[in-house]
Amino acid sequence: MGEMTRIPAYDGQDAIPVYVATPATGAKAAIVVIPEIFGINAGIRKKCDDWAALGYVALAPDIFWRFAPGVELDPDVPEQLQEAFGYFGQYDADLGVQDIEAAIRWLRKERGVAKVGLVGFCLGGRMAYMAAARTDIDASVGYYGVMIDQMLGEAHAIVNPLLLHIPTADHLVSPEVQATIHAGLDPHPKVTLYDYEGLDHGFAAEMGNRRDEEGAQLADGRTRAFLAEHLA
Repeated sequence: MGEMTRIPAYDGQDAIPVYVATPATGAKAAIVVIPEIFGINAGIRKKCDDWAALGYVALAPDIFWRFAPGVELDPDVPEQLQEAFGYFGQYDADLGVQDIEAAIRWLRKERGVAKVGLVGFCLGGRMAYMAAARTDIDASVGYYGVMIDQMLGEAHAIVNPLLLHIPTADHLVSPEVQATIHAGLDPHPKVTLYDYEGLDHGFAAEMGNRRDEEGAQLADGRTRAFLAEHLA
């Protein structure tokens, strides 16, 4: 259902590798899928394929294309997990927003969709927040986003709907940080936060040891309903 291709970068000087899954019939909208720190692996490709099966064009950019193009990692393998954290340390989120802008532009122009949403995981969850604050994305969803507490000063710029899934036992986002995020975003009329009691980071991964089936199904159902409403 999907294939790897390239789209023009924001500056027009380079090309971003992306995985694109296309519905069998006309697309009702598009969704940018921002991976975790493990690249466009089998789990991310499945997420794109699943969105395409629901009638959306789904595009996942290679977030590390500037310094580690094509990397695919398994978080259940300790050595690969550490490799991923190394790439995370090299990642420039401001450039990542430009990549999202490039994806939005390409989807609207080349695929002819009127509305574009975004779903991001981990680092991608942070990018979902940044996209909501800095781009004209029509709706964004972030799963277990990291470092959002450090960017709450940008919340005033969010004008389109944003949904954040927050597992309360996230070992990368402390309860204190979660409380800060709630205090900063609960009053925002465009932001919806859902807590998942006792669940950890990565609970909605498509495969592997981190997945919690019940929690993933609940969060994914909320995501589908949210995007169906706001991308209609």
